[in-house]
Amino acid sequence: MKYYTEDHIWVEIRGEEATVGISSHAAEEMGDIDYIELPLEDEDVIVGDEIGLVESNVDSMEIYAPISGTIVAVNDELESEPALISDSPEEKGWICKMTNIDDSELDDMMDSTFYRKYLRSLKR
Repeated sequence: MKYYTEDHIWVEIRGEEATVGISSHAAEEMGDIDYIELPLEDEDVIVGDEIGLVESNVDSMEIYAPISGTIVAVNDELESEPALISDSPEEKGWICKMTNIDDSELDDMMDSTFYRKYLRSLKR
């Protein structure tokens, strides 16, 4: 199941591991992504810590940890192909994977249904 933040970051939990990326909405708003600063592997982060940066010719977006844990992998493909985020933000364009996560922090996030409602509220 995927969870979303108001900052348009998603996290998907599978077993003991969380995968993190930016939402389709954020990727669409940014246009063609041309640069990403990836987080560091083996770094312990707390929810809200800045872990990376995404830039396009339209905008830039800081990426904040949506959940506390340890970054155990980064999507190295994004360094040579940052457009993967534009093309497939919630699949191939994932940013990092984390373990040692604090599941209780998911309570502060939105599931996909509430996230869609949240996006509709922004258009008003």
